[in-house]
Amino acid sequence: MKAALLSINVSTNKGTVKHPVSRVLVTNQGLQGDAHAGDWHRQVSLLAREEVEAFETRARRPIAPGEFGENLTTVGLDLDRLGLLDRLHIGEVELEITQVGKVCHGSGCAIFSVAGDCIMPRKGLFARVVRTGQLHAGQEAVPLPRPLRIAVVTLSDRASAGQYEDRSGPRIAQLLEQHFEKTRWHLEVTRHLIPDDASTLEALLLQCRDSGFDAVLSTGGTGLGPRDLTPEVVLRLSERHIPGIMEAIRVKYGAVHPSALLSRSVAVTMGRTAVYTLPGSVKAASEYMEEILKTLEHLIQMIHGIGH
Repeated sequence: MKAALLSINVSTNKGTVKHPVSRVLVTNQGLQGDAHAGDWHRQVSLLAREEVEAFETRARRPIAPGEFGENLTTVGLDLDRLGLLDRLHIGEVELEITQVGKVCHGSGCAIFSVAGDCIMPRKGLFARVVRTGQLHAGQEAVPLPRPLRIAVVTLSDRASAGQYEDRSGPRIAQLLEQHFEKTRWHLEVTRHLIPDDASTLEALLLQCRDSGFDAVLSTGGTGLGPRDLTPEVVLRLSERHIPGIMEAIRVKYGAVHPSALLSRSVAVTMGRTAVYTLPGSVKAASEYMEEILKTLEHLIQMIHGIGH
């Protein structure tokens, strides 16, 4: 079965059951005439018919399209495989996934009161409009995964010259992969090994920014040695400084190892690319990653205007 749009559903009030319509105009605000249309990140909601059918079996009663408040009911499409910032093409319309699930309002929601439960908080997706157009039932739905692109950059004169093995870069990549394998992001990690050279680092950072990388994690060059230049290069290119994360890490580990307070690590943004500079040792890089990973996903969402 081809993935397709089974039903289009709208309502004039939020928190109420939606009713099917044969076709609708999708504007840059969402579905024309729907209560959820507006200038925000949850313009369109989606739910798979397969999930509705599973609920019907448990509830022992039929569920009509839109009864859970979804704008678009799909068929043959595994919405569980879609993650944040993935795209979905339906006819000429293109949507960008901006939220997975939502907070359930329980008995305070008209939908919950009618159905006795609501699967939207667990199985629903929310999206914003990227390309406008007409929608009608039966159109093919084509998912387009959008990879989360992260570059890991090791700065080391000796490692880049082959005098010893780079261990901190691979460790950072490993921690990223372990973290994101538990999520719905589609992670792509690119590794670079360069000398402690300002012009080389600057060119690489600009390349990552201009080619749309979501984040760059560098390791090395954050101390006070004569070749430690990473923070200076990054701050020169930055648009916004994010001081809290590195300050918190220095305080946490500096309380045990005072030498950790000498780290000059910074976190910034360049356009839609976040940049973190980590120390060069495997132990310190691992400690920094433990804290960075707690907020990295939310930071990326905020940069794309979908944080909540």
